[in-house]
Amino acid sequence: MKAFRGPKVWLWRWRRNPLKRRADTMEAWVLLGAWLLTLLAGVLAGLAAARSVEDGLARERVEWHPVVAHVTERAPGSAGPESDSSDGERVWARVGWTVADGSAHTGQARVPAGSRAGTPVTVWTDPQGHLVTRPVTAAEAHFRSALIGGLVGLSAAAVPFVAGLVARGRLERRRMDRWDAEWARLGPQWGRMTG
Repeated sequence: MKAFRGPKVWLWRWRRNPLKRRADTMEAWVLLGAWLLTLLAGVLAGLAAARSVEDGLARERVEWHPVVAHVTERAPGSAGPESDSSDGERVWARVGWTVADGSAHTGQARVPAGSRAGTPVTVWTDPQGHLVTRPVTAAEAHFRSALIGGLVGLSAAAVPFVAGLVARGRLERRRMDRWDAEWARLGPQWGRMTG
């Protein structure tokens, strides 16, 4: 079938041609609009999402701070020589700490296995004194914001892209229906001319 089509001509819908139909021009504008909206929506949504994530993580790095807490009761597990190192087994245990305004707080934190009551551990808290995870570094934040921005951008770009495909499919269907109607009207006349 490809042998009958001839060579592919780029931008043929935009060139002057006496055989060009109105549907070809409409399809050209629909495709151009869909591609522009796909590009614009993807880029803008991706950049907005990346900036939002980056700002949120930067705010966490500024507001969250480490506090020295103390284990309130012996942690489960056995304390071994490797428990003093940072790569030893860590378990959940109850810890207590005091925030800047002097109020005491308690909560669950990961501590070295077998830690005794009163053992100091470093925990991270938010401005209200609640336990939080360690904030991400600037490099981790940049990677995370780029990844989320890319995913949001692709998701946002999918909407106009799919809408353009649907519109193009409908235009194609309408064009084929008109072609069938014309052929039904003119086809019998061709049979008389050639036969």
